[in-house]
Amino acid sequence: MGAQFSTALTASLLAGLVTTVGIYVIRYFEAWGQRNTTYFSCFAAGVLISVSFLHIIPKSFEMNERAPFYLLAGYLSIHFFNRFLTAYVCDKNPESAMGIIPMLGIGFHSLIDGVVYSITFSVSVFTGVLTAIGMVLHEFPEGIVTYVLLIRGGFTKKKASVLAFLAAALTTPLGTLVSFPMISQIDKSLLGALLSISAGALVYVGATHLLPHAEHEPRKYSLVALLGGIFVALGIVLSKS
Repeated sequence: MGAQFSTALTASLLAGLVTTVGIYVIRYFEAWGQRNTTYFSCFAAGVLISVSFLHIIPKSFEMNERAPFYLLAGYLSIHFFNRFLTAYVCDKNPESAMGIIPMLGIGFHSLIDGVVYSITFSVSVFTGVLTAIGMVLHEFPEGIVTYVLLIRGGFTKKKASVLAFLAAALTTPLGTLVSFPMISQIDKSLLGALLSISAGALVYVGATHLLPHAEHEPRKYSLVALLGGIFVALGIVLSKS
């Protein structure tokens, strides 16, 4: 069990490191990052939406018979929270909701990623490695997109870096650390519910924030980037089949 825990934690720390590298690159190489923000947004949207529909949602449906309700609840809760922030919290700066909502959705997803590492590595190292390969692929653009959306929401560079790190990078190893000791107590139905809620949040983030942002600032090869994200997602799903 000790070896499995260390391997799972190492994988989750690697995911957090890749996300952190993405945040660092977009902050300190801003001109390059800004020129390619639309591409990163499209790529991340392709990954997040496709992985949700092709893997997370079907998997959660297998694990929990009420998963469709949790999926709807995950999507609507993020939507209503967005409306609440816009109407009552961000009335003086509505754009800030654009950064906060994706940050919360991505943060919850990253936390669940850490739980998934615990589950898969407790089954076998091979299963865990396959999972890690799939998840790490989208960590770099995830860090960039989280930071960029926070910047566009009116946060300073320093605050955006810290919040992006806490939400997108730190939550993954945190999820592993918290969940692994309780792995035997996390039943299949509960994980299915969490996965379904996460999928609802991810679909909202990809379809409501990332893609519209890309459409407002079109780039010549944005469609290629979106298709690239979709094909990466297909690769992730096929590697696990």
